[in-house]
Amino acid sequence: MQFQSINPYTNETIGTYEGLTKDSLNQKLNGSGEAFESWKKQPFSQRAKLMNKAAEVLRENVDEYALMITREMGKPITEAKGEVKKCAWACEYYAENAESFLATEHIKTEASQSFVRHDPIGAVFAIMPWNFPFWQVFRFAAPTLMAGNTALLKHAPNVFGCAEMIEGVFSKAGFPEGVFQSLIVHHDTTEQILSHDAIKAVSLTGSGGAGSAVAALAGKYLKKSLLELGGSNAFIVLEDADLDETVKTALTARMMNCGQSCISAKRFILVDSVYDAFVEKFIDGVKELKSGNPEEEDTKIGVLARKDLADKLHKQQQESLSQGAKLLYGGQQDNCYHEPTVLGNVKPGMAAFDEETFGPLAAMIKARDIEEAFALARQSSFGLGLTVCTTNIDKALEMAGEVPDGAYFVNELVKSDPRLPFGGTKNSGYGRELSKDGILEFVNRKTVYVK
Repeated sequence: MQFQSINPYTNETIGTYEGLTKDSLNQKLNGSGEAFESWKKQPFSQRAKLMNKAAEVLRENVDEYALMITREMGKPITEAKGEVKKCAWACEYYAENAESFLATEHIKTEASQSFVRHDPIGAVFAIMPWNFPFWQVFRFAAPTLMAGNTALLKHAPNVFGCAEMIEGVFSKAGFPEGVFQSLIVHHDTTEQILSHDAIKAVSLTGSGGAGSAVAALAGKYLKKSLLELGGSNAFIVLEDADLDETVKTALTARMMNCGQSCISAKRFILVDSVYDAFVEKFIDGVKELKSGNPEEEDTKIGVLARKDLADKLHKQQQESLSQGAKLLYGGQQDNCYHEPTVLGNVKPGMAAFDEETFGPLAAMIKARDIEEAFALARQSSFGLGLTVCTTNIDKALEMAGEVPDGAYFVNELVKSDPRLPFGGTKNSGYGRELSKDGILEFVNRKTVYVK
């Protein structure tokens, strides 16, 4: 099977990739298991040396890697460069902290010795999406490899160029053969991969449908799974918020990566007293965002990664309008480009409220007061993250327990940080990436007891 990578801005084919045969795939799976036997014995100092080298490779080639990101999925080039640099940060973070995170934990009991040690588990299979084609991989790979596991990547087919470059990063850094491998395969090979004895766990970032299917297979073969799925983050603005600063944050929270992020702010829940002023300032800000060629440094809004994604967003927009929402700004679509769009009068039951809108569409929702604002925020099948904007920090912290999401940000957009755990609840998945939590997901916490 052949796969093509198509530039969503120019519609040009920029790469063709030959899929692995069943036998070739099996060889790579066996190779990952074999590589694990020696890689797990490497001391942390050696793993850290190679991981720091990977960070160097990323920084030295940031322009080349960013250009591939932009050409394969349309991300504005300045954001693509930032993504690559963030990957280097993750590599350095785990190179520095992995050994302390996985240090033996001594626990006092009646035994002469009793402690918990952290052993690697084997080969971990990663299924990753196209929207942050470098970052999603490195936030998985850095802790997984530093823990002593090996990794196999099945990337989204439209970013196989990025996948090959990522494998090249680890190769250039000096990682042994088989420790990190990119698999050019169709999703129908997932069961063959998960059923293989070398594979001990799977980490998936993607849609709810993909997560459900992979979790079922992981359950069938008794392999651990971590799922980071979609989100419909609420962005609550209270009456005492600094509106100018809040709007700046809101624009980035919704329009970064052309709105194609699970942690984008998608539902703007505004108390009645600030609704009109916020919407006016937000639209003014949207008008200043330059749309165009994502390879140009001043472009803020590029294209969506594929036409079907733009079509889906436009359909959600039209359905919401037919359900009573008001088109306040934008709304036009041209192939993979979807104009930044603002909908007003959005309410529960509308597509723009109930569904994840993966693109530059902002839904404005009116709330009577703080209690209704938080009630509306909870009214979602997703639970990834929430932002609340207010000058009353004590009140904001008091309300943190009122929502079940995996992240709660005050006066800041929800974002991932290597130092903090990342993950969701409900239909946003389970498990945690990043920080100490992330590296502990794929290790065996082994109890040792000596009488």
